[in-house]
Amino acid sequence: MEPRRRVKLSDVAQRAGVSVATVSKVVNGRYGVSKETVAAVQQVIDELGYAGNLSASSLRAQQTHVLGVLVADFEPFSAELLKGAARAAHGSGYEVLSHSGGDRHGWERRSLSRLGGTLIDGAVIVTPTVLDTEDIVPVVAIDPHYGPNRLPTIDVDNFEGAERATDYLLGLGHRRIAFLGGRNELDSSHLREAGYRHAHAEAGVEVDASLIIETRYAPELAAEATRELLSLPEPPTAIQGANDLTALAAMEVATEMGFDVPGDLSIMGFDDIPEAGLATPALTTVRQPLQAMGAAAMRMLLDRIEGREHDAHVRLATELIERASCARPRG
Repeated sequence: MEPRRRVKLSDVAQRAGVSVATVSKVVNGRYGVSKETVAAVQQVIDELGYAGNLSASSLRAQQTHVLGVLVADFEPFSAELLKGAARAAHGSGYEVLSHSGGDRHGWERRSLSRLGGTLIDGAVIVTPTVLDTEDIVPVVAIDPHYGPNRLPTIDVDNFEGAERATDYLLGLGHRRIAFLGGRNELDSSHLREAGYRHAHAEAGVEVDASLIIETRYAPELAAEATRELLSLPEPPTAIQGANDLTALAAMEVATEMGFDVPGDLSIMGFDDIPEAGLATPALTTVRQPLQAMGAAAMRMLLDRIEGREHDAHVRLATELIERASCARPRG
């Protein structure tokens, strides 16, 4: 199939029965064209899908009316955030551009250098690794690596959420609870492990350091760690994942190894991505209000761009979602 030819000003002019100069005036919002002609030309623009040269027009207007949602990768967590951000932008007069910048350190700076000012007027950045991006376009960060800093930030109470999850497992009677930790450089990862440890301390249960393994939120590393944990002479009776993807990977490996979930092994997640409720058994997890986080970040970004007052930091609550992957330990 041949690529579709780019629609030109001349194509719009021919279909609308006006001059190229008239179409140019309509596209650039200039005077000298009747309302009836503007409406007719705009209808043809919509029909043909004429986009013009966004970079060139933005240089003239100093505004693109496009906002970016920048992520390291498109995966369930970022996809839910994007849904909320896009919904919050509806009716604002701004369009939303999503962009994946890769997971190398400083990916957001490179992405903003390419997009900022010519393609987007501002950006929501998900889990940024660096915070010195404000000089390019206005930015709002979701769950930055180093926690709330000088950028406006949206996050959740990671400590409380993880503590509540561990409390739940301890309340069921589990005393050997493994923890599949996140990325060591991420502030939220430290808070989730701290919540896990604090719950043990409050319950008077000693933490076995051999049951804590950093898996960097990566399912393949979680699967490897789970095989090691379940091969121990005294395996854990519960596994708490720092996110849902690691918990789901642990569940898959446990089933492959002949463990019944939750009869032999309870499994707890964190995030409540859509896949959590679809798993067999359905995953008990800590819900981050992901779409609400994306929406809050987008509203904060719109406030910044349009000069309205806003909070510098918004922290949302988590919620424990009880499903079928946790039970009392046997015996």
